[in-house]
Amino acid sequence: MSQKLSEQLVREQNGVSFVGLSTCFQLYDSKGELFMAKRSQNARDEQGTWENGGGGLKLNSTAEENVRREIQEEYSVMPNDLEFWGYRDVFRVRPDGTPTHWIALDFGVFVERAQVKINEPDKFDDSGWFKLENLPSPLHSQIERMHKIYRVQYQKILSRAGEIQKLQSANDK
Repeated sequence: MSQKLSEQLVREQNGVSFVGLSTCFQLYDSKGELFMAKRSQNARDEQGTWENGGGGLKLNSTAEENVRREIQEEYSVMPNDLEFWGYRDVFRVRPDGTPTHWIALDFGVFVERAQVKINEPDKFDDSGWFKLENLPSPLHSQIERMHKIYRVQYQKILSRAGEIQKLQSANDK
């Protein structure tokens, strides 16, 4: 019978000795703005960069359950709508020079802007809502690639925001 690996060992070897799995998400609101947070010095890597959110896929959790849990843990909000966008192979190098390979399962997540707050202040130095054409800098190494791969999905976010604003204007009359 095989023995279960310790959580610490799995975390250390995830993406190194075996392909790691993560669920990543882009929060957006009814204005079509994107929520991003700036990684603190306590982050595992890429400290000081702006990211959209994610976390390792937990054993016995579906990808959607994992995304919902990560969003609640990190940003204290429940998704209004969750859409699977696709997956990416993520090849990166750890700060110590170790190459890693992850599969990222990517989601677009519509949320109520006013409900989003940082739940893990030790992991993030700043956060905010941004228009796609005016993102903060420096960005996490994967953001540009996500925007390229999911260009159509980001356009849908902007389109949906326009539709919501038209409905709100019609309701205000």
